[in-house]
Amino acid sequence: MDFLYVHFPTSGVDTWVFFPPLIAFCVSFLTSMGGVSGALLLLPFQVSVLGYTSPSVSATNHVFNVIAIPSGVYRYLREGRMVWPLTWPVIFGTLPGVFIGAWMRIACLPDLKNFKLFVGAVLFLIGFRLALETFAGRGEKAIAQKGKKTGRILVTVIRQSLKRVEYNFGERAYSFGPPGVFFVSFLVGLVGGIYGIGGGAMVAPIFVTIFKMPIYTVAGAALMGSFVTSLAGAVFFQILGWSLSSPLAVAPDWMLGALFGIGGAFGMYGGARMQKYVPGRAIRAILTGCLLFVAIKYMADFLR
Repeated sequence: MDFLYVHFPTSGVDTWVFFPPLIAFCVSFLTSMGGVSGALLLLPFQVSVLGYTSPSVSATNHVFNVIAIPSGVYRYLREGRMVWPLTWPVIFGTLPGVFIGAWMRIACLPDLKNFKLFVGAVLFLIGFRLALETFAGRGEKAIAQKGKKTGRILVTVIRQSLKRVEYNFGERAYSFGPPGVFFVSFLVGLVGGIYGIGGGAMVAPIFVTIFKMPIYTVAGAALMGSFVTSLAGAVFFQILGWSLSSPLAVAPDWMLGALFGIGGAFGMYGGARMQKYVPGRAIRAILTGCLLFVAIKYMADFLR
């Protein structure tokens, strides 16, 4: 069985070949229900368990997103729950932010300890706000149960302009301003570029808590935004790896990222398919747990 124990030269990781896809499958199955690819939790796993501490761990997380996310996006598209007027400002907002964030990760935050404090503080603020929203609100039935009564669990855009978009979902109307989504997405992309998660892990909770949109309608847009920005981020990190003469690894570990991505693709498809059977409060609780777990762990690591 020693032939299944693999060394990855770029990252310096030594592990069983089936371990990364198995972990990615389990993580992505749960997180994809909330529009999060699972990269949020895979980064601390790579750092703390696999010992992958160079800046290229962020780039490898982008590779995971590129391979894993399309299956989840496909499922949300197939079920008619992709809000395109929301998706486009997410993509165009996070894309420039992720480039700036990738540069900041290398130039300003190469030290892992400072990096953990920065990420922990950001995620804690978002997670705390989401926790208040989750446990203060009323319980929500799964949309599959609602669909049995109303026959409508698809997203229908009522009207859209550069200033305002309104859409129906179930028996309610929701609205948002594309400029506000664009601005928030840029800030999220900045942080996501530094962290190596594409931004979806933060944009989905923000849409739920601040913009008051149901998680069932934002998950697809968040994943699509993460996919596009992670594709750009992976390419950008690779170019930096070719051009920079740094003792630290910058370019992604493509083989390790691909193994994570394969497991994540299966997990993400399953999670996206199961989402409509899970109550909204439970999905928000999953998001809250993911955010606060990583935030508290990273801030505690900084104080050691």
